[in-house]
This record gives sequence, structure tokens and C-alpha cells, in this order.
Amino acid sequence: MNTVFLKKGEDRRLRIGHLWVFSNEIDAGRSPLSSFAPGESVLVADAGGRPLGTGYINPASLIAVRLISRKQHEPLDADLLRRRLADALALRQRMFDRPFYRLCHGEGDFLPGLVADRHGDHIVCQITTAGMDAHTEELTTVLDELLHPASIVLDNDVASRDLEGLERFKRVALGQAPEEAQVEENGMTYAIPLLGGQKTGWFYDQRLNRAALTPFVKAQPGCHVLDAFCYAGGFGALAASNGAGKVTFMDASAQALSYARRNAEQFGTETETLQGDALTLLADLRREGRTFDIVCLDPPAFIKRKKDARQGLEAYQRVNELGLDLVRPGGMLMTCSCSHHLEADALRNMVTRAAGKRRRFARLLRQGLQGPDHPIHPAMPETAYLKTFLFHLPE
Repeated sequence: MNTVFLKKGEDRRLRIGHLWVFSNEIDAGRSPLSSFAPGESVLVADAGGRPLGTGYINPASLIAVRLISRKQHEPLDADLLRRRLADALALRQRMFDRPFYRLCHGEGDFLPGLVADRHGDHIVCQITTAGMDAHTEELTTVLDELLHPASIVLDNDVASRDLEGLERFKRVALGQAPEEAQVEENGMTYAIPLLGGQKTGWFYDQRLNRAALTPFVKAQPGCHVLDAFCYAGGFGALAASNGAGKVTFMDASAQALSYARRNAEQFGTETETLQGDALTLLADLRREGRTFDIVCLDPPAFIKRKKDARQGLEAYQRVNELGLDLVRPGGMLMTCSCSHHLEADALRNMVTRAAGKRRRFARLLRQGLQGPDHPIHPAMPETAYLKTFLFHLPE
């Protein structure tokens, strides 16, 4: 492997465990970026030449190197993939008794550039870096050896691949993948779109946060729930399975709303679907004077890059103000953000300020994170992306 030398002092973050090397941290005189091929395995060394570990490089990316090992002679190959994925699988099997979870969570499982979700007999992978992309065939072989899945889908139609100079595509890499699959979570079964769904088909990261609502649904049989940005009805359909009388689903996608309705109506629950821009629809509901016993807000990442922070903060604030106005006295508000650029305190304060302006009391009952199958790398705050707050708004 060729060596990437860092500038003096730029090794501190790596020594405490971080896995990223930014292009401006590299000593371009000793290791010119133009001399490396995208995805090439490299040895990373500090300014004194002391090895820090191995990784892979992409000269065209702001995150130029991603570390995959602290050892000096351990490149990314089939053996390393096998060991890391076997370790990730063993950990999930200690946490879950059924094969429905995120199997690999990138840096959290020490495999940057790889996300893999397990939906029973089907696996959906998302590869976002040139270094991991170069090992797609080995990855498929290793997953087949470990799990013998009915299918492996590569859902690589994501914008982050543009930053790595990679093409976007979605294809079945192994077996035959059905159009939809069944996933089990919190004691119920959801139908999800496997080939045409959002992300990797399901959002397992919200598993525990969805479950946190069930005691309040059970305590109020027949309650009316609003599931905004619902996708396939993760929050609302679970509420239906626990006795909600009516669930209103809101999403921009007609396909998502169709799945959400199916997942809720299997329990005989009355459903309503609202398709369109959520901010507009939430404002319409407020103007109509409608209120709900439980309101769930789970928007997409409004702040994907730091330069989007101002506009994104305005969107989060608007969503939370509208959501709070739709909670009837004595009701609950579950608010979420999957943007790691939005601090948890900022999200909590949005609801606090909105309640204060409206002279409403608010009790914070629970603060949530992503589930344990989405492990957080303790040296990388970027991996702690999901935050949720459950508020009670008394009469």
C-alpha cells in the first residue's frame, strides 16, 4: 500500500478513534492526492511517519481517506469484510431474536461506506464510497456465505455517490427480489416496498421510539393519531395495532401512503391519508381547527449540509410549531430529527419556545436516539444523528 502522510498535528482526531481524514489534513507535498486512484487502499501515517492505520482514499472527495483498521497491514478485502460483518451479525443476534434489523451501520460497525438492512430473507445494501464500491463483488459473496439470503439488492441511487464520482443505480445483485417484503417490529408485521421504497426499505432506527408511544395509545383506546412524514406508517400503524381509533397519515408519496393505509387497516382501524407538502398540509389542518390526541413528526433531514443550516432550522421550527398547534389539550407530541447538523438541544428548544408563546405547558417525558442496531461511534459525533422527544401537553 502507498502511504498518505498527514500534516503536523492533524493526527490528534484519529488517535482518539475518528475514522475520517479530510483532504486539507494531508501533506500534499509528500503524498500528492493526484498520485492515488479512487478507492485505493492506503497506509495512513502521521507527520513523523508513524503508522496510524489503513484505509481507502478518494482524491476527489472532501473526506479523502476513511480508516478501516488500526493495524499497519490490514487493507479492505474479503477477509476483513467477513470478520467485520460476522461481528456485526453476532451483535445483532444478541439483541434481536428475529432477522429484521440494520446489519451494518457504516462507521458504527467500522465499515465506512456500507449500510446493510436485513429484512428477513432479503438484504438491501447501500454503498456510498469509492473504496467500498470497489469491493462490491466480495461484499455480495461474503453476505451470501454468512446468511444465504434469498436476495441481495444494491440500492445505490443516492446523492452521496455523486460526491465520490460514482454512478447511481439500483439492481438485484443476488437471487430474486420481490417488489415488497414483510418486516417484523414491535410485535407487528409491516408490508414495505423492497425495490421501490425509500432508503433501504425501512427505518429500523425508530424502533424504540415508536414503541415508546404504545403505552399512551393503550391508555386511551380510540384515540386519533396524526403520523406526519409517515412513509409506510411506522408510528401510525403501530398505534393502530395498540387500539387507536383513527390514524391520519401524511406524506408526499402516494406509494408510502398506500402502504401506511394497508399496515393500519389490517387492525380494522379507520384511516385517512393526506398527500402533499407536509408544511402546507399541517397549516391546512391548523386552519381547519383540527386537533389530535397524538401527533408524530418524523421529517427527512432538512439540514443535509452545514450551508443549509439556516433554511433547515426554519423548516424544523415551522414543522414543530404547526405540530404543537395540532395537539389537543392532554395530548402527546413526538418530534424527531435525523439531521446530525441539528443539535438535540436546538430541537427541544423549538418545542419549548413554541409552547411558551402559546402559553401552554409542556412536559418532556422521553428523549430518544437511534436504535442499537444503528451503533454510534463514540469518537464520531456525526454518527449520532437521530434524536427524538416525547412531550405531554396537559390541559
